[in-house]
Amino acid sequence: MPQPNTYFQRVYSVTEAIPLGRVTNYGAIADFLALGSARMVGWALNKCGHLSIPAHRVVNRKGELSGRNMFPTPFLMQEMLENEGLTIINNKIMDFEAVLWIPVDHLDPQDYNE
Repeated sequence: MPQPNTYFQRVYSVTEAIPLGRVTNYGAIADFLALGSARMVGWALNKCGHLSIPAHRVVNRKGELSGRNMFPTPFLMQEMLENEGLTIINNKIMDFEAVLWIPVDHLDPQDYNE
């Protein structure tokens, strides 16, 4: 696999690897890439257009839909996750630990880091 060469591309590549019906958090992506912080991951995802990659599958460390206001409507993120079988109550994923996907457990860091 060719290595993504910019920080944004790295974030997008990891985000694209999140399976349907699973979520990860900003910090897990930041830790996996060994660059920056959770806020930098959120900033990168805010610039992606939100519909070109599955940014709806990235939430905060508590399982809250903290990025929902960056989508075209504030309910779209929830709708997309519910369409994948997740249950959302009060902007928080229910059974968060059961659907949490940690990149380092599934991906080879050498494929994503320079």
